[in-house]
Amino acid sequence: MSRQGAAEELLEAAGREGEPPAGSLRAELANAMVGMKKKYYGRGPASAKAWMLGDYVFVVLEGGLTRNEETLLADGKEDLVRSFRLSFQETMSETTTAAVEELTGRKVLTYHSQIVFDPTYAFEIFVLEPKP
Repeated sequence: MSRQGAAEELLEAAGREGEPPAGSLRAELANAMVGMKKKYYGRGPASAKAWMLGDYVFVVLEGGLTRNEETLLADGKEDLVRSFRLSFQETMSETTTAAVEELTGRKVLTYHSQIVFDPTYAFEIFVLEPKP
């Protein structure tokens, strides 16, 4: 499968460009989401895992809050951090879904992002167009 466009950009941001392929689509999906966080948030997660189940892609990212987000959380402002993260993910949805489409070879019908704290996990959920 050829990596191009958004997928290549995010994999490069994750530090995976020029390395041999990780060997699995799941690893490439996880690495693309890591790259998106590193490139556009300025900091990537501590770890990431991806799963594909039928027409669904789930990516779980652990950690990766910025210093200012950690400061806001320490001040009890979870809603503000969550609101900013989710709003930013909406802004990034075109890049994020394009990368998943390029890696899977399937159209993304819908995409949802969520974050929880203590411990911090971000969830990226994609619904793919059914295979013909």
